[in-house]
Amino acid sequence: MTADFDRLHSIFSDHRRFVITSHVNPDADAIGSEVALALYLKGKGKEVRIINQSITPDHLLFLTELFPVHTYNSDMDRHILDADCFCVVDTNSPKRFSAMAATVARSTAVKVCIDHHLEQEPFADLYVIDTDVPATSELLYRIFAAGTPSLITTPVATALYAGIMTDTGSFKFPKTDAETHLITAELLKRGADPYAVYQQIYESGEINKLHLLGKALERIEVHHRGRVATMTIPRSVFTETNTGEADVDNLTQYVLSIRNVVVGLVFIEQPDGVKVSLRSKGEIDINSIAKQFGGGGHRNASGARLKDITLADAVSALLTSVKDIV
Repeated sequence: MTADFDRLHSIFSDHRRFVITSHVNPDADAIGSEVALALYLKGKGKEVRIINQSITPDHLLFLTELFPVHTYNSDMDRHILDADCFCVVDTNSPKRFSAMAATVARSTAVKVCIDHHLEQEPFADLYVIDTDVPATSELLYRIFAAGTPSLITTPVATALYAGIMTDTGSFKFPKTDAETHLITAELLKRGADPYAVYQQIYESGEINKLHLLGKALERIEVHHRGRVATMTIPRSVFTETNTGEADVDNLTQYVLSIRNVVVGLVFIEQPDGVKVSLRSKGEIDINSIAKQFGGGGHRNASGARLKDITLADAVSALLTSVKDIV
């Protein structure tokens, strides 16, 4: 990993114009990582632009006050093609920024991927991937600390803290270790305000989001001798509550909170198919199930998007697949 860090810092030094992106429907680790990296590079005198396929969710807009995040349209192709370094954070699959993937493929820029997920796909010149860290933001802290730690300013620390706090489930998920807490302590020393970040992310929602949660909780069912729990959210629920997919955040914690449940599945109906969030406890490798459906992620937390399938058929297919691992 030290050699990868050295090569990455050489790339940072040798290039001037950077574009940063992350995955569709970005979470706090994605946007926190983007913003932190952008601020770090700006501190080195670089030209930086963040371009995402999806809009920023309302509860993460405070991070865009630290550094602007643009939503992709074809007019932004010129910025991608003009960049001499293209950085992808918190995903290692071009399918997860598909709207701009063709333009990125045409670009002659050096392409860098910084991530913590399994199953990388070929597209970058340098992969800095550590699947043992709980968040890309933690990996970025290590990168910055090995480079120019003085550039970990309060805004950078705030963005990194947001990513680490959320991707560790507020410091309770399995990969949260002593090093994570030591890094978090350093971020607090550098000015990150844990209560302010928590309040922005978890205590600033609209009442519609609670209505969505209520209807989602009503749709939880258990299967396979009580070992598997599912939550299904049809599009009609979004219409009834005047919400959208961006308002669905961390619902898997509810299906996994049921006694004896070791696998939780959340199904979200989309116009062209179904999005599935898969979670598991202990040694159950839920990522192996996600891969069967073209998805991926981590051993205990993965996702997949099933195209041209009904909600009922998606639930049936996943329940059949997980039966043998519970």
